Amino acid sequence: MKLKKAESGAIMAEIAVKGMQEKKAKSIVKIDLRKLNLSIADYFIVCHAESDKQIDAIADSVEDEIRKATGEKPFSREGFRVSEWIILDYIDVVIHIFNREKRNFYDLEALWSDGVQKQYDDVN
Repeated sequence: MKLKKAESGAIMAEIAVKGMQEKKAKSIVKIDLRKLNLSIADYFIVCHAESDKQIDAIADSVEDEIRKATGEKPFSREGFRVSEWIILDYIDVVIHIFNREKRNFYDLEALWSDGVQKQYDDVN
């Protein structure tokens, strides 16, 4: 059964959250942008990590979970050389994995505050 575009984006967003939680990402937020009529993406998923190694591990986990569940690979991957802000772009879902300093500086949650935001509890 083929999923509708809206369903596939929502499912991929939840899979990305699961991948983040697997590596104990901090302050995960899903921002639903669909009602803003933007061509950027349907969802932004944002989190931060405490170290460069954890940022890389979260990105790898997200890619692995999405690939296992959907067979999809990111359209674009950016930030792996420096690991301060990694972006995994799946077209409908864009995943942002920050270090704490960069997350506070760019403050995507405030920038996209018109979107519907869901916060997830940290996994200990």
